[in-house]
Amino acid sequence: MVVFALNRPAMRVAIIGAGMGGLAAAAALRRVGIDAQIYEQASVFSRVGAGIQQSANALRVLRRLGLETAMREVAFQPRSWTNREWDSAELKYELPLGEAFEHRYGAPYLLLHRGDLHAILASALPADIIHRGHRLEGLDQDATGVRLRFADGREAAADAVIGADGVHSTVREMLFGPEAPRFTGRVAWRTTFPAALLEGDPIEDCTKWWGPDRHIVMYYVTARRDEIYFVTSQPEPDWQEESWSARGDMAQLREAFEGFHPRVRAVLDACPEAHKWALRERDPLSTWCEGRVALLGDACHPMLPYMAQGAANALEDAAVLSRCLEGVAPEGIAAALKRYEKTRLPRTSRVQLTSRRNEWMSTRTDPDWVYGYDAWSTPLAD
Repeated sequence: MVVFALNRPAMRVAIIGAGMGGLAAAAALRRVGIDAQIYEQASVFSRVGAGIQQSANALRVLRRLGLETAMREVAFQPRSWTNREWDSAELKYELPLGEAFEHRYGAPYLLLHRGDLHAILASALPADIIHRGHRLEGLDQDATGVRLRFADGREAAADAVIGADGVHSTVREMLFGPEAPRFTGRVAWRTTFPAALLEGDPIEDCTKWWGPDRHIVMYYVTARRDEIYFVTSQPEPDWQEESWSARGDMAQLREAFEGFHPRVRAVLDACPEAHKWALRERDPLSTWCEGRVALLGDACHPMLPYMAQGAANALEDAAVLSRCLEGVAPEGIAAALKRYEKTRLPRTSRVQLTSRRNEWMSTRTDPDWVYGYDAWSTPLAD
């Protein structure tokens, strides 16, 4: 490992994408003295109705970034994750998620709105390091650094670049060429809406209803239990739009879950609108890096949403990346990024392929290998 001389200026890292992974990477890198700057193509951040689950492995990352208190203030801490048969409500498996979970793993399991998590991560950063309206169009690297070119003609220079620009990553395509994801033949519907619309008929804390060829997950996303989230997965092979903001026909959704338990039907009947998107998948990549450029989060390991680990693994990436780059001189960046890749790739590949099977928690499950992971202390690859 090449280490900084005492008088060497701070390493400059350009992060492409201001999603969960990009924000967490910037916070983690700046924590160890690295000058991280984020370039985001969107000019504004939209708050699409969506929930997110943050398990203990994610909370450990957020804790070190100083964000656990803010998380606990806005998030809902469920007592358990219940898994039920779609029609009879027979219990298939229940995982305790309250004090027992926190005692076992040393951190809680929290449910919240994606917009709230995004805002919490952004609060850890100076506002002026997030450069909006920057759509990446060119990336050139040599022995001295990386030059970035944006659609409006602006340029930037950095010692290293991290592509945290999501499942349709421009950085990934620049490194490895285009790769179309496979459509699974399934779609997901999701939304958040006021719990008051249920007119006093509460839901369980967090439940997945397992049908023969489809499912629905529903839970609260605020500490006050005043907002409900649900997400589905069902066959719909003729609809392939991947936008998170496309609205669906609620009559079609209710018909798709006809015959499900009355608790499910009550939630769908009360829901005013939902968004839908096509579920696509990619195989694990064999490499995430090329020289001074590396990928992070969905850009390198997009996961089907069946284990609630996509954002959590992006946060893990951020922590390990900061550990690998801490104290490294510019001439050691390529080796440090390879170390990051070698440390993270086996785990993310395992989670990615496990999630694809959509069996997680359908029967008695040992989740220690997922929730017990600590990105701050896991051994770094040689």
